[in-house]
Amino acid sequence: MTEYFRPILNTDISIPDDARVMRGTHFWFTHAEKLARNTEPQIVLAKNIPDNILQNITNERVNICRLSFDVPRVMGILNVTPDSFSDGGKYSSVETAEVHLKSMISDGADIIDIGGESTRPGAVEVEISEEISRVIPIIDKMAKKISVPISVDTRKSEVAGLAVSNGAVLVNDVSGLTFDPKMSELCVKQNIPVCIMHSQGLPETMQAKPTYQDVCLDIYDFLSEQIEKLVKSGMQRKNIIVDPGIGFGKTLKHNVDLLRRISLFHGLGVPILIGVSRKKFIKTIAELEENEDRLSGSVSVALFARSQGVQIFRVHDVKETVQAMKLWHSIHSE
Repeated sequence: MTEYFRPILNTDISIPDDARVMRGTHFWFTHAEKLARNTEPQIVLAKNIPDNILQNITNERVNICRLSFDVPRVMGILNVTPDSFSDGGKYSSVETAEVHLKSMISDGADIIDIGGESTRPGAVEVEISEEISRVIPIIDKMAKKISVPISVDTRKSEVAGLAVSNGAVLVNDVSGLTFDPKMSELCVKQNIPVCIMHSQGLPETMQAKPTYQDVCLDIYDFLSEQIEKLVKSGMQRKNIIVDPGIGFGKTLKHNVDLLRRISLFHGLGVPILIGVSRKKFIKTIAELEENEDRLSGSVSVALFARSQGVQIFRVHDVKETVQAMKLWHSIHSE
């Protein structure tokens, strides 16, 4: 029976002598939650975590795309699409995209994620040629002008390959490398860092009736398997990021359960990215009438995720999130 261990993290400035510290951070823990399928969770001492998992949790995360993870990192979203759920159509021209990209950098974004295909619930697949025509001109133009790294948000190896050739330095694949069988090969061959995200099903149908045996453990296993496949193919583990995929083939309960136990994913030994910005579950829980009122909820959930050691935050509202993270980090560090 496979056992999983979720560190119960703390950021108090007084650290017990027996605490295990996540190197390069101010997070520490003395206990963990031991999880297994079809059994009740147990609280165990940190020293009882198997050595390989303990090392994965506590080892310092190395730089990716010139970014260290001793502080929280904010990834600004740039959707050059007509139909994204929050900002579709606002930045579909090179001119408007450039203005918004520069604004996010000015507001403190550490990395910019550019996508040309909406993957909101119900979205239909975009032709490769159309996706290329949306993302490549802005990547080509801006990669030469800015020092902030650019990520390409795509499921398709052809789009990713052109994006990398034109200056992108990270591939963010919402399908977790399952949509296009050539994507893994491309990332390994190009030695390009990749973010593996979990999603259940395709955007067209993923919210129809998502089901899991255990949402946290099922997603942990998927991400672990995808990491190992990449590593066996020649990718260095230090070039991998994971994203549990909040809102992608998950019910409200699934999303909340994932957030409550998000520190479980530190056991994979790679940085964790999370994208909760403006998502429907925020509107539902907060009982909001308008989609535009999700800023406070988005920042609140991001701060909770940071309290659980999450390193990267994919957001629409860069200025507000950067400010919140700076304050959080200042309070929780010396």
